[in-house]
Amino acid sequence: MAMTLTEFTRSLDPKTLPRILQIQSGFYCQGAVYELFGRECCLSTGDLMKIIDISITKFIAYTADATEIKLPLEYPGLFRIVMDTQPYLSIQEIVDSLKISSHRLGQPTFISADQIQLPQDSVKEGDSFQITAVSEDDQGGGHVDCELLHREPKLSFRLDLSQQGRFTECEDDQFYTLRELAEWKIPKGRKRTVTAANAPPTKDVLFATQLENMCGELTLTPVYELQAVMEFRKSIALIPSNMDVEVMDVTEQFDVNTFIQPFSLQDVSQKPSEIFPMVADIIERPLAERHIPEELLNLIHSDQVIVHKAYEAKRTLATEIRQESARHFLIPTTYKGRFKRRPREFPTAYDLEQACSDTEQLHVVATRGFDSTYSGLASVIAGDQFIVKKSKMKELAGNETRDAVDALGCMKIKGKTHESVHLPMCLDGGFMEVVHDKRQYSIDEVCNRFPFPFNVKVSVRDLSFKEDILASVPGLRIEEQITDPYLLISTVDLSSWWEVPVNRLHMTVHLEKSWTGGVPTTGVNSAVEEIPEDCYYTMRRYAFTTVMPPPRPPKKPKRPPARPAKPQPIPRPEKPTNISASSSPKSPRPAVISRDNSTDPSNSTAENERAVPLSPATLPKPVLQKSVTRGHSLEDVCINRPDDDDPHDYEYIDEDELENIRKQFHEQSISISAKGKPSNTI
Repeated sequence: MAMTLTEFTRSLDPKTLPRILQIQSGFYCQGAVYELFGRECCLSTGDLMKIIDISITKFIAYTADATEIKLPLEYPGLFRIVMDTQPYLSIQEIVDSLKISSHRLGQPTFISADQIQLPQDSVKEGDSFQITAVSEDDQGGGHVDCELLHREPKLSFRLDLSQQGRFTECEDDQFYTLRELAEWKIPKGRKRTVTAANAPPTKDVLFATQLENMCGELTLTPVYELQAVMEFRKSIALIPSNMDVEVMDVTEQFDVNTFIQPFSLQDVSQKPSEIFPMVADIIERPLAERHIPEELLNLIHSDQVIVHKAYEAKRTLATEIRQESARHFLIPTTYKGRFKRRPREFPTAYDLEQACSDTEQLHVVATRGFDSTYSGLASVIAGDQFIVKKSKMKELAGNETRDAVDALGCMKIKGKTHESVHLPMCLDGGFMEVVHDKRQYSIDEVCNRFPFPFNVKVSVRDLSFKEDILASVPGLRIEEQITDPYLLISTVDLSSWWEVPVNRLHMTVHLEKSWTGGVPTTGVNSAVEEIPEDCYYTMRRYAFTTVMPPPRPPKKPKRPPARPAKPQPIPRPEKPTNISASSSPKSPRPAVISRDNSTDPSNSTAENERAVPLSPATLPKPVLQKSVTRGHSLEDVCINRPDDDDPHDYEYIDEDELENIRKQFHEQSISISAKGKPSNTI
């Protein structure tokens, strides 16, 4: 029976693909244009096409007042899902409506409104469970693998697809991009309502005004696109689902194998290892070549290639050290360049403790000072140098109690002598590493010898590349090592061999026949990949899903112990003096001047040493800490929920207070510069 293409798309179950359609009533575009922007715009009556995939190209979002907004999948904002209150009446209905897989985003959770009896236990009314896998047989039966949440020990069980009940979607507190929603969270035959969690940055002119002044819930309506193979063509046709044509499903009347079967690189990588090596025709090449290494372009522009095997290879994830628009790279283990160390920045003493290693001492200089409110714990002045040791719990004496506070043990460098001090890890500061190591390291030595994150710079470029993109980067932050799927592909004459990334190179090939030729006679080439920002954050997001969360930094005690009372100085007779503007009570004193007003002669030497201001040329520039710095380790990021019962007491600096700090430091710098002679040396 004939139906419109829109009706076919609406009723299509992606699990039944591929399907063969015959055009019953065609659509013709005037002129000789057969394709428009890579999409079919003409379909003749009687044409046969094999539908191989269906995908969402964009969303139409409707507000409460029926305002229509078109959102492309590249929209950079994040969204939260509004719980669907309409219950599913069977497990089969859940499987038919949602995409379920081993992927973390493909494991939905539900609340059962009825008690379900199991062979060994039971799912009580109101219990929540997660569906982790689905298994279907040819007879229309099957089951789902489930895991009961919020119960220790965890209970795993199976439910038949025929299981009846009332299953309601659990509330989801995660944030999703539009592309993630399109791939995993759009149920078939149901509406999906979301709320915008954040807006794109103002510098993103293309998307900044799309949801401006919009609040409340948005109902998403997906716009689909069909991927098809025409009867007498090799290339893949992209057909809008709203094209005004009538079609008929004739899958049972034709052999699906008579059409060319295109495969993506992901499809090829999942083939059994026994079929390799294979000769493959390249049907569709990548459209955007911005992030493709130049060495790979000659390979993917060939008409035929040989796919030798699929495997997983190790890569090192690195980010350019830059405040804005930092680039991200994947460095192969075969990279032949050499690296030198670059100093790291540490916003707090807690970060110093995390960076400690048993292989070497950590030498830092303070870039921002702070006052310690605890007796026994040292204050810090900008310019102080420390050698960091392991931390320990230090017991501090207060007026009436003795409190235990986390402290970082250090050796403070005073000229040629060292003094043992303890720094409170609960107070903010700023430290810069002093690097004494001038050796050059390979990428493997950097990853095996030093803890992540670690700062380096290319000192010797890789001469095997025509252009080493890492050599022009002023500094790299080595973040972690990942394992990713790759295909070993060569030209037909075996002159060039390359590792081709499966997840980041969008190509379509047709596997033609087996290859019985030779094996690699030259070395396999691996390129340094520059990856886009969305790909980088996807890797970072799922890097530690199976690892326990990192420990939180130590909290600041609510009532710090008071300092011991200082002896009152002996009053001196007042002398009439002219008070200058620099000694006015409103004028801030330099941070390097002593804070102790005691007149004890025994302390005069130490006081004089502390009272001498540093030269502005040698005074380290303060570093203002951001709340979350791009590319930092996951241990630097902490999510603070309003209803969190965690006993840690976190404090955040106010913007007005931050502006006062900047202003005060600027006045201090001017005061220091006015007193001392300017220095031209660094």
